[in-house]
Amino acid sequence: MIVNRFDYQTVPDGGSFGVGFDLLETSSFSSKEVDLALSMLELRRRYFGDGVVAVDCGANIGVHTIEWARAMTGWGEVIAIEAQERVFYALAGNIALNNCFNARAMLAAVGDKTGSIRMPVLDHTRPASFGSVELTRKDTTEFVGQAVDYSEQATKELPYLTLDSLGLRRADLIKIDIEGMEKEALTGAKGILRRCRPIVVAEFIKSDKVALRSFLEGFDYKVFELRMDLVAIHRDDRSLDHVRP
Repeated sequence: MIVNRFDYQTVPDGGSFGVGFDLLETSSFSSKEVDLALSMLELRRRYFGDGVVAVDCGANIGVHTIEWARAMTGWGEVIAIEAQERVFYALAGNIALNNCFNARAMLAAVGDKTGSIRMPVLDHTRPASFGSVELTRKDTTEFVGQAVDYSEQATKELPYLTLDSLGLRRADLIKIDIEGMEKEALTGAKGILRRCRPIVVAEFIKSDKVALRSFLEGFDYKVFELRMDLVAIHRDDRSLDHVRP
């Protein structure tokens, strides 16, 4: 894996966290979530056949993407979307390094409309938890290890898209980890939710968990809480039979 050694934030108790930090220190990141996703992809293959499609929103450098693509060689594909340009380069490089010919990377932000949006640019030669950067400033915006400048001169324009705009004929799993914009991403995926009924894994630590749950239940999903994520499976999906609350 291509990893930025400055991808970490040190907290007051002296500990550190970050995707890069965990990979360099433990050779793994988010292993339980990766294993969960892999098991769900296998279930979708069992019940819906080959041609499984997984979408990784907020792919970072590709921990999920690479594991999914390698596991689905010959029977599935991954669409990995990342909004930070420098992080995106590592994502694309990791796809190439691992010969994941069934994965493709997109430099874009995911939301509730199509167009463009401005993304803050950090200094990637200084420590920060780059995966924690928020696209827009809020009153509760997290400090990531270095100051984030949201002014026009310190941001770059990038494509802003909806998942519906991808025109997917099939979607089996959508992971959404985009630092507080999970609701917007789901709003822009209403067509996919109705038509494809994919399993959804959405992080809620910076979003309104109640609103996310209500939105998904409105599409006839059964929703479970697992650590920092909501896992939603449509009530007509036989994969639900394998869930142990």
